[in-house]
Amino acid sequence: MLSPDEFREEYPPERLDDELPDTPITSLRTIQYLYGKLYTLATAGGGTYGPYLTPDEAGDLIDTDDSLIVVRVDLSGEQPVLATDGSGPIEVTRYSADLVERVGHCKYPAAAGIDHSITHQAGRNSDPEKLARYAKERLTKWATDPVVQEASGDHEDGWIVEALATLGEDDDALDRIEDELTTKLGGESTTALLTVRVKTEPDGEYQWPGDLDVFKEAMRQRKLSKLVTKNKADDSSGEATDLVTGQRTRTVGTSEDPQNYFLGKQLEKFPGLDIEEAWRTHSISEDAAVTVMNAETFVEACKYPTFGAKVYYLPYFFGRASTEEIYELYNLLYQATTEDDDLTPVEKACEDFQDQDDTALRFYVSAVMPHQMSRYDVFGETLNGRLLYPRDLARHHNRIVSDTSAFNTDTDWSAPLPTNENWGLLTADDEALHSVSSGWYFYQTFAERDDEEADADDPRIEALVSVLGGDAIAVETLLSEYVDRIIADEDDDDLEGFPSFRVASQFAQLCALATETLDLLTTDDPGKRPITIEPDYEVDIMESLEDIQIIPDGGHPAAPKLESFIEDTPAIARTSNADEVLDEADAEHRQSVRNQRRGAFMLGALVGEVGSYQEYSEDRSTTLVDQFPVKSITQSRVKKVTREAIGKTLTYTRQEKKSGGSFPGTKFEHVVEELRKTIVKPDPDDWDIDTEDLRFYYALGVTYGLNDHPEWDNQADDTEEDI
Repeated sequence: MLSPDEFREEYPPERLDDELPDTPITSLRTIQYLYGKLYTLATAGGGTYGPYLTPDEAGDLIDTDDSLIVVRVDLSGEQPVLATDGSGPIEVTRYSADLVERVGHCKYPAAAGIDHSITHQAGRNSDPEKLARYAKERLTKWATDPVVQEASGDHEDGWIVEALATLGEDDDALDRIEDELTTKLGGESTTALLTVRVKTEPDGEYQWPGDLDVFKEAMRQRKLSKLVTKNKADDSSGEATDLVTGQRTRTVGTSEDPQNYFLGKQLEKFPGLDIEEAWRTHSISEDAAVTVMNAETFVEACKYPTFGAKVYYLPYFFGRASTEEIYELYNLLYQATTEDDDLTPVEKACEDFQDQDDTALRFYVSAVMPHQMSRYDVFGETLNGRLLYPRDLARHHNRIVSDTSAFNTDTDWSAPLPTNENWGLLTADDEALHSVSSGWYFYQTFAERDDEEADADDPRIEALVSVLGGDAIAVETLLSEYVDRIIADEDDDDLEGFPSFRVASQFAQLCALATETLDLLTTDDPGKRPITIEPDYEVDIMESLEDIQIIPDGGHPAAPKLESFIEDTPAIARTSNADEVLDEADAEHRQSVRNQRRGAFMLGALVGEVGSYQEYSEDRSTTLVDQFPVKSITQSRVKKVTREAIGKTLTYTRQEKKSGGSFPGTKFEHVVEELRKTIVKPDPDDWDIDTEDLRFYYALGVTYGLNDHPEWDNQADDTEEDI
């Protein structure tokens, strides 16, 4: 394959423009057609037969010993005979780069059967007996193939093929081929291409298959025949408009597909499909179909596995690309094909375009879930992928955990939510883009599943494809997945303590997805609309601990932090400027649910505060956090948990005052007072907040409460395993 510099030199702008389609990119097929064109130009060259050759199939044989076995046939006399001059009837040599085009190999991708071209590729380390059989089949099988016979019958040099078939009927000649080949290999096995060279004039040279049009046309017709007879079709072809070029031409119905999107066997995808009429359903011309098939190398280089599926991320330029953009595209595809690293195609594209305007660069994004051989499910398909979405999501996530007041403080009191350098989603690092593009971003926050039993309904895959394509994710999906993962962590005996780092990671992700410029959250529920609004967290919003402790009314030093967090989080704020962008007709319901959500958060915060006190001051092995896990929280239990939490607060307040403690009010008063305001009106029995919504913000509150302490307490050992 030509390097990008060699490609530019071989195909200057004017020549390249002549080779490329005039139509813009409008579908997956047109992307594959462009990829196939570029791959063909970079490997087999242009021309009529270039798309039909498969030079890379035997690329690993180049410059290896005994990698090309040639049957030499003299057709210059009255009867075809094996060569007696030079190296004799069999020549064993090296397959070299300068012979690729002349050998003219066209692979047939099947375990059984001969290749389309007269040149055939043997299996790895084939023994002399098997190689001799392949060599003889150049005369006995390929030359007598019905398609080859028909193609050569209409060709002016068809007599050459007939002569080879005639020689194949000579048993003595066949025996001599086997003896000569075995002798020249010294009885050793080898991996090789087997082909034929013929001399047609007494004083002429022996010609390679690539030198003779009759061999190339027969190869072309053999390959085309598979495009109309696959899956037991007799002749799935007819005249229609080519979906790639838009031209009226002969189209074929059973062509192969690099991504298996159109398969005759998948009748459930095409109800009532008549395989003989498939050319009407999926009309693609012969040459376009072959060119699309050639896209496989580049297409496969732009895929990566995750969650048991294959994610395709195919770059292209919007509209009809300029020649300069084509050079850039080829560079991307070449790197993806030849470089061996752990970067996803998203990361590679970001590296190449980090200092350039990438507004014209687009990506086709889809996920494919294989079930059986050649039976796939395709979902999440979009042509609107852009680097903007995964790149900026990674940047915003890093910003949220490293720069905002939700996760940071420069005072002597802790931030609202914890960070941890051993948790990838709770520290800003250079791996954020890899996390997003590989799917690990959602693996860490969504419910766990067995990738070996993955299915097309896996919400992790749907979320990944949505982010890559710039499509919004339903808030309901996120809350459901978050809560399931939290509950699973709480039930996991191998994990100690409440999964506060998990919850903090989920909330950071939720905030990043809500970034206004990305708009990656959606919901049809007016009550959940505030969750889709980007929070307005700032940095350094608190005074020093020495200053905030001097509060005339005896308020708690962490009260300003709580107040700021509530008001800067649209999902739980009392009022929000974000309401201006939402439908006024839903305002009353939206505010009611937001108040209930704030109540769930405050209840969790008090449970977390009490639980932390019980663990560190009372040395309790079982705390209020353990007593009321997330899965136990329902609308009907809110009042019970509230009474229990406030009761414990009053008990510990009295205990401390009896032992000499002197502080006004009750312990955790800043939390208790806010909880009372939200729990009393409306009565929890009348709440209509969804269970997942209730549970997630309760879990967020628990995380807040557990993390609400003087900053020096962070020196205590973590209560969770680092993951």
